[in-house]
Amino acid sequence: MGRYVLRRLLQLIPVFLGTTFLIYALVWAIPQDPFAGKCGQRPCDPAYVAEMSDKLNLNDPLLIQYFKYLGNLVTGDFGTTFNGVSVGEQIATSWPITLKMGIIALIIEAVIGIIAGVLTGLRKSGFLDNLVLVSTLFLISLPVFVTGFVLRLYLGPQGFDLMDTSVSSDPTFGELILPGFVLGSLSMAYVARLTRSSIVENRRADYVRTANAKGQPQSRVVGVHLLRNSLIPVITFLGTDLGSLLGGAIVTEGVFNINGIGGLIFRGIQEKEGVMVTGIVTLLVLVYLLMSLLVDLLYAVLDPRIRYE
Repeated sequence: MGRYVLRRLLQLIPVFLGTTFLIYALVWAIPQDPFAGKCGQRPCDPAYVAEMSDKLNLNDPLLIQYFKYLGNLVTGDFGTTFNGVSVGEQIATSWPITLKMGIIALIIEAVIGIIAGVLTGLRKSGFLDNLVLVSTLFLISLPVFVTGFVLRLYLGPQGFDLMDTSVSSDPTFGELILPGFVLGSLSMAYVARLTRSSIVENRRADYVRTANAKGQPQSRVVGVHLLRNSLIPVITFLGTDLGSLLGGAIVTEGVFNINGIGGLIFRGIQEKEGVMVTGIVTLLVLVYLLMSLLVDLLYAVLDPRIRYE
């Protein structure tokens, strides 16, 4: 297992380099004036242009720019915007908020989605099965911002006043439960459907019939034999979904007025701050790569037939 982890970590290096270079090239290689609009209606002062071009290495060839950026990245320096704001400090402020909300969303979609999928998979074509199928179809058809607006309106003080829907500048996990539910609602529906279809398919497998023939308790047949193998595609989805949740949090953060990574990306795009966009996307690439490694390792835990040398 140790050699496999080391080999996978080494494999992540060229993937990271290739992905980040592509991102960097797409942001900086497009022929445009990076200083357009940075000084209002008038052209920027030549001294300012020269200073920022030197600081951002804009006078170097693209490949040299990338490796200089990568070298700064290794030391934790994400660069500075054209206004002199440290990208690293901005990310350090916003990242924990979005990460907490993403973890809450992942837990909610995993727990509710898997439980709903298992129950409906074991009771196919029953009332509960039809109810979950209709409910998940309803969630899938609704845009996330509609779900967020409706829940905030009806659960907050303007509606039934069941909970405080406001979020502070430094929110706790409790404040992020509702935004996390909204963020993970679409994926929760997919997890429920994916778990259900996997359970239904694996119920007909030989190892399940053998376990039943041996007279094993139904709880052991489902919990040990059926569920572990059925969760493999679900774990794959959940592992890659964390990165999607963090990158796609912009809508949920806008609905609940949360100062997170989504808003930071939006402002970076709006203000044409390439350094900001590149830094955040690079961080998301790291999340994707590490989660893919974790998913691979979980395969061996769920399926004893999988062994890594």
